[in-house]
Amino acid sequence: MAFVVTDNCIKCKYTDCVPVCPVDAFFEGPNFLVIDPVICIDCGLCLPECPAEAIYQDIELPPEQLIYKELNAELCESWPNITQLKAPPEDANDWNGVPDKLHLLER
Repeated sequence: MAFVVTDNCIKCKYTDCVPVCPVDAFFEGPNFLVIDPVICIDCGLCLPECPAEAIYQDIELPPEQLIYKELNAELCESWPNITQLKAPPEDANDWNGVPDKLHLLER
């Protein structure tokens, strides 16, 4: 099992979850973070740290978020690893809670 970053992270990209990961399983894209399901040890430390509440355990994904399980696995293969806290985008709070942001995902 692994954790999955979902829709609400797009354009929010808070990195509060990153420094608590004991295995450095986060990878960073232009406006989204993903978790490598192979590296993730299912510890759950990232879950309470996400201000956007965008992280779910893969077996608890809401049906409308299932696509993100595949996207996390795919995008971690080409995006760089991130291990430290970074400032969020200036407009992150404006995007937090906006639904259906998949079309805004930058690869």
